[in-house]
Amino acid sequence: MLEHLFSKSVPEWLYAGPLGSYVNSFTSLLLEKGYTNYSIKVKIRLVAKFSRWLNQQNLGFDDLKLELFDHFIKYQKTANPVRRGDLATLKLLLRHLSDAGIILPSVIKIDDNPFCQIEDGFAQYLSQERGLSPETLTTYIPLVRCFLSNFFKAGTIGLEKLCPKDITAFILSYTQSVKRSTAKLMVTSLRAFFRYLRFRGQIATDLAAFVPAISDWRLTGLPKSLEQEQIECLLKSCDQNTKVGQRDYTILSLLARLGLRAGEIVKMTLDDINWDVGELIIRGKGPRKDKLPIPYDVGEALAAYLQHGRPACSTRCVFIRARAPYRGFSSSVAICNVVQRALLRAKINSCYKGAHLLRHSLATNMLRKGASLTEIGEILRHQLPSTTELYTKIDIVSLRSLAQPWLGGEI
Repeated sequence: MLEHLFSKSVPEWLYAGPLGSYVNSFTSLLLEKGYTNYSIKVKIRLVAKFSRWLNQQNLGFDDLKLELFDHFIKYQKTANPVRRGDLATLKLLLRHLSDAGIILPSVIKIDDNPFCQIEDGFAQYLSQERGLSPETLTTYIPLVRCFLSNFFKAGTIGLEKLCPKDITAFILSYTQSVKRSTAKLMVTSLRAFFRYLRFRGQIATDLAAFVPAISDWRLTGLPKSLEQEQIECLLKSCDQNTKVGQRDYTILSLLARLGLRAGEIVKMTLDDINWDVGELIIRGKGPRKDKLPIPYDVGEALAAYLQHGRPACSTRCVFIRARAPYRGFSSSVAICNVVQRALLRAKINSCYKGAHLLRHSLATNMLRKGASLTEIGEILRHQLPSTTELYTKIDIVSLRSLAQPWLGGEI
């Protein structure tokens, strides 16, 4: 397996130690994930050094734990420079050995950190008791961690000591440095967290009732959007002669033509594309699934990307990272970054630079071309008609018919 990586014979010391028998299978895994030959050689040498270190310490598979990596990294620092990805490589090796049945899966989950224990219990509650999606969990958990680390910096957690005064002081301080939408997420996360603690009997007071609300009245602002000409410039800014350009062009096409959310792009899999009937399954918020027709130009872009731009890998996600390890995007932030880079290339100055900008643009341009709010709501898959009401504020022609005459006469 390693012969094609080395111009000469493969060094025998790469197979030394207790991990030597699994070097070839680990190499296959790295190749599958899209790492270059140079990166694979670096990672295999690290694994070989770790294997020899285990041998020197008289350690075997039964002794493999996450804590060992810290000891090995410290040992490495005394003789060799430590690379940024060394710890990640060793964790990937541990996962590989777990998947192969060599070590128990529980080994890679050992964590005595009290913060992690609370977060794991809260995540299980949100998933099993409330049925929330994994995407919601990835939003709530970091916010709760921020709250816990603010109060219990020493690591000793005394949840029973929390009082309403502490909660109010934290919210007032936190909201000074974040956007209103982020502050609202923090408030929602904390309310859910305190209900969980009360449910578990870890606090006696209903602290959820004391979390202050964030003022954010609906329909107070105008939806931010781009003109159709700007959207065309955005699409043309992608260099479709490159694989990354093909990927980004396809993502922007889905956002602009179908009004998809960033999270829906991330969750899209190869099984969601029905080429026979020209339909796309959209995995929306929670367990909801919708079907949308694939426009001709979007279908062409999607087919070109899958044939020529998408790296060969085992994951079923449609859109893949440009660099190894080849896997789907971890969050919707990556999709927003695609939009932001395109805006910079197209030299479009917009106060809002997220993926939702194209969703708003689709609805705005549809309304200007005569589409009804019902039709817009169907395309955007709004569950409630009131959600689509925001776009009534940009229908200037209809609003003029409702305007009352100025009683003071002409100005």
